[in-house]
Amino acid sequence: MTAPVTRRTLLGAAASLSLAPASWAQGPSAADVAAYPNRPIRIVVPYAPGAINDVLARAVAERLQEALGQPVVVENRAGAGAVIGSHAVASAPPDGYTLLQVAAAHAINATLVSKLPYDSMRDFEFITLAAGSPFLLVGSHHFPARTVAELVALCKQRPGDYSYASSGNGGTAHLMGEMLKHMAGIDVVHVPYKGTSVAMTDLIGGRVHFTFSSYPGAVSAIKAGRVRALAVTSKRRWSAFPDLPSIAEAGLPGYDADGWWGYAAPAGTPRPIVDKLSREINKALAWPALRAQLDASGLDVRASGPERFRAHVASEIRVWSAVIRQAGVKLD
Repeated sequence: MTAPVTRRTLLGAAASLSLAPASWAQGPSAADVAAYPNRPIRIVVPYAPGAINDVLARAVAERLQEALGQPVVVENRAGAGAVIGSHAVASAPPDGYTLLQVAAAHAINATLVSKLPYDSMRDFEFITLAAGSPFLLVGSHHFPARTVAELVALCKQRPGDYSYASSGNGGTAHLMGEMLKHMAGIDVVHVPYKGTSVAMTDLIGGRVHFTFSSYPGAVSAIKAGRVRALAVTSKRRWSAFPDLPSIAEAGLPGYDADGWWGYAAPAGTPRPIVDKLSREINKALAWPALRAQLDASGLDVRASGPERFRAHVASEIRVWSAVIRQAGVKLD
């Protein structure tokens, strides 16, 4: 999930991290590249421990450590909606020993945060897309809509009377709701919460009418019959819920949004190191036990390589930039 971003959490984010010394920009020597890796690697996850981000990072780190013969440590550096951890990596030496687990927030923050302490494209070498997962459009049992068409019809009949929850202002669920509002031409009230679990509690209680949730955030409530799954946010149906239509299929062609995760390094990291990491991460993602672990968490493997991942991030920035500007989304 994308964590909420506020102006308060952004204050001091840049100040809390020193810029890399000028010598770092030169990168490692040819001998260092040839010997890579010869010491521990760290993967910075710009979120707090315990969520879906950690599941992926720790699974990849375990396999990468076996393949490379060096310790691979996952470091959680949460704060400012992923800005603090991302800045830490952008400011690190471009030697392949500090990596960033990149999520959809990276593309969102490029527009949402007016003064990022880094450039979302230029300051990173993109290694590979790793995994993705659609979100679920989930309705309360107190909300009579059982399909996307019924949801849209109800909201058009009573503009401003219905509400949707998110895990925070500027987060993925918020922007998916704004995308739905724009494409369907409906007036729905956004209710931001401080986290998915609180939003889901109020959805179950009927205090809000629908939300967009990741698989881990909603699957137990769906299976227990406490909420109703209406659709998935991806362009096509999803194997985890094969009987559930996509929003696009259910009447809003062109609706296509999901969560995704990949890996990046500081700009200037030598291409042989980037290519080696890409190969080894993609080998790790092909390991049957790791695939089974990700499947259980609702994640689909989406290995890509450097060029395709860079193109993916650029495309996501364009998509979310349009949504943010159309909806006038601002930080708290």
